[in-house]
Amino acid sequence: MNPHDALGNHFRLSEIHRRALKKLGIESVRDLLYHLPVRYDKTSDMKSVASLEKGTEAILVGTLSGLKMRKAWKRKTPIAEGYLTDASGKIKIIWFNQPYLAKMLSDGAVVKVTGKIAGTPGKLYVANPSVERGDASSLPAESLFQGNQNSSGEATIAPVYPESRGVTSLWFFHAIQKAFKSGILDNLEDPIPEEIRKRYNLPSLKTALVWVHTPRKDTDAVAARKRFAFEEVFLIQLAKGQDRRAFEANKSVVIDPSPEEVEAFIGRFPFEPTGAQRRSIEDIFADMRSGKPMARLLEGDVGSGKTAVAAATAYATVITSPKDAPSARLQVAYMAPTEILAKQHFESFISFFRHMPVNIGLLTGAGCKKFPSKVNPGGATDISRSQLLKWIGSGEIPILIGTHALIQKSVKFKNLAYVVIDEQHRFGTLQRKELVRKDAVAPHLLSMTATPIPRSLALTVYGDLDLSLLDELPAGRRIVATEITLPQDRERVYAKVREELKSGRQAYVICPRIDEPDPAKELALQAKSVKAEAERLKKEIFPGQRIAILHSKMKPKEKDDIMARFLAHEIDILVATSVVEVGVNVPNATVIIIEGADRFGLAQLHQLRGRVQRSTYQPHCFAFIDTKSVSLRLKAFEKSANGFELAEKDLELRGAGELYGRKQWGLSDVAMEALKNMAMVKAAREEAHEALEKDADLSTYPHLAEEVSRKRKTLHFE
Repeated sequence: MNPHDALGNHFRLSEIHRRALKKLGIESVRDLLYHLPVRYDKTSDMKSVASLEKGTEAILVGTLSGLKMRKAWKRKTPIAEGYLTDASGKIKIIWFNQPYLAKMLSDGAVVKVTGKIAGTPGKLYVANPSVERGDASSLPAESLFQGNQNSSGEATIAPVYPESRGVTSLWFFHAIQKAFKSGILDNLEDPIPEEIRKRYNLPSLKTALVWVHTPRKDTDAVAARKRFAFEEVFLIQLAKGQDRRAFEANKSVVIDPSPEEVEAFIGRFPFEPTGAQRRSIEDIFADMRSGKPMARLLEGDVGSGKTAVAAATAYATVITSPKDAPSARLQVAYMAPTEILAKQHFESFISFFRHMPVNIGLLTGAGCKKFPSKVNPGGATDISRSQLLKWIGSGEIPILIGTHALIQKSVKFKNLAYVVIDEQHRFGTLQRKELVRKDAVAPHLLSMTATPIPRSLALTVYGDLDLSLLDELPAGRRIVATEITLPQDRERVYAKVREELKSGRQAYVICPRIDEPDPAKELALQAKSVKAEAERLKKEIFPGQRIAILHSKMKPKEKDDIMARFLAHEIDILVATSVVEVGVNVPNATVIIIEGADRFGLAQLHQLRGRVQRSTYQPHCFAFIDTKSVSLRLKAFEKSANGFELAEKDLELRGAGELYGRKQWGLSDVAMEALKNMAMVKAAREEAHEALEKDADLSTYPHLAEEVSRKRKTLHFE
């Protein structure tokens, strides 16, 4: 068996299997071996039906029977139920709001169920258990999960794998055992150089695979996972390091403004710059005068002043002339995620540059503008797209603000020297190559984000960017008064919203879902939906207010129109999903209600709360929860206003597998878990840097180079 063979060459796969495996990213035998367990169950922890007690968590193995669907007598809640039988007895299993399970499972199936024991003595049942199916023809209940045995023949540790509908944890276990028996482990080349493995006491690839899939003891699994965590972070650091070196191989324009000129520009700000803003500006200038193209990420909380940093550094760029044209100006492109935000940045830059003879352009799908206007020197005027493109190409417009359209081929700059990207930090290597001019001059690149993420994650996924942090808020910016609220607090919260609306302010209401679920098709989550909640608020709570909805399924133009109306105060209350968490700036909105707050990650909650922290008005955030007790996560959210602290807390409390945004980075669960270990991340980063210093192409380590190439293709931030 060759690790690069397609899985179908060695395993009989149905179409359902193929779809499920593809969904999990598993196509080759190697992919199968790298599909690591999410946890391990000790077979000694398994209970017999006769030993069960109310209120305890139990793992049971047995045979299903009597499966059926019904509705609860009073509330008409759909219920799936059946019985699990083992050698000691029989117990009822009940799934509330999950009627489809009775159709998915079948009588006679051998299963492992994990759940809480409820009911009364003599009438116990397992409530909403998770189920793992075996193949009844080949996996009798007594042999289930006993692939791992120690030398005494005692069952020890059973791996539990990530599943998808169509492939179970048991299928993975036996498929991997079949691969092991084929001798595949002897054909695997270890990508991590031996000297690095020895330095950090990491097992070889062969040993790690055996230990992670069939551990004899807990320490085997721990050591193996440590090795795979290091490997993934190491590969990412190598990939990002190579990208950084490729970008820096281009020429760049040296921008070195005098401190007096910069201070004069900053001195016109309507606020005193924070120490963090000044440090970040100096970081950027140090990069710009280095002779290499800058690649930097500016990370700062909502309202921390990223736009002002961008404006100050853009000013330094446009007062610099190209070497071959002393009378011309270098150019700046400022890219925003939405048309609404691009327009807002355009207005901000006008206020920053109003005193200077600098032309500023706006390019969006809705139209083009130019500042200053010949008719109205203090304002902007509409111009045609062709005219704007002509002036960009001639260099007459030094600053261009717009959406992603700025980097399209039709937009040709004469002297592009600086690109600022707002909330587009996944702007990858391929897009950067598009920016490099024909004369091999690469513009300086500044990515900005208000999304707080743990530092270990930043060092990993942004391994090709230098980091600057804005960890201070400007003077006068108010902290959001945050309160975790229970259902009985609704009238008091609604009264506060009415008070804010009466004062001329606006409000957000955030819901976890768009539509109400179809109980016949999916789990009926007790979570408010945008459409139903907007109707309820219109009819019952705020009948006199202008209410609109916003969600991800709307067309881009519809979303932009709604946001434009909200910004113009033609809407009083915006009921939306978390789609508003980034790229929305409405200073007049001062109150936000977050429904089902326990369904959001801390970083996401903090981003949502930041929507009402855009002015000097006192902002309020009310986070409703569905449970009676407040979790540690939500207590942290209520007490802390610092996004960086909350990002670290999110990683600590929720666990890396649940960390908000995990899927967008393309990292595995084991790599995300590794991010809790800053020492490991730093070690992998240092080893990658040293390896590339010695051999940038990794030509002396062909297997490592192959794995880096493979990893690059899977990274979602590429």
